[in-house]
Amino acid sequence: MAEETIFSKIIRKEIPADVVYQDDLVTAFRDINPRAPRHILIIPNKLIPTVNDIEEEDEAVMGRMFTVAKKLAKEEGIAEDGYRLIMNCNPHGGQEVYHIHMHLVGGRPLGPILVS
Repeated sequence: MAEETIFSKIIRKEIPADVVYQDDLVTAFRDINPRAPRHILIIPNKLIPTVNDIEEEDEAVMGRMFTVAKKLAKEEGIAEDGYRLIMNCNPHGGQEVYHIHMHLVGGRPLGPILVS
């Protein structure tokens, strides 16, 4: 079984976070170290360590992450100008917390996706 992370405690409201959305499948909250004017993390309530650990039974929660991202982008006023959705996987992908999460970032031009 995967080890619990700080995100599990945020889902259960055991530690404070600026939660902007929560339902039975996902939780979304503002990143404590934002990289853009709008930076929200969207996480499944079920602990899935990496994208490599997603199973067929997780398709509904993965889809919900995208529909919540769309809803929050509109509410945050960044849908029309554009935003980026980012999911990192494992060390080379830049993953720091091993509970999959989608970064919703926007509010300014974001530039190239990768810099060499």
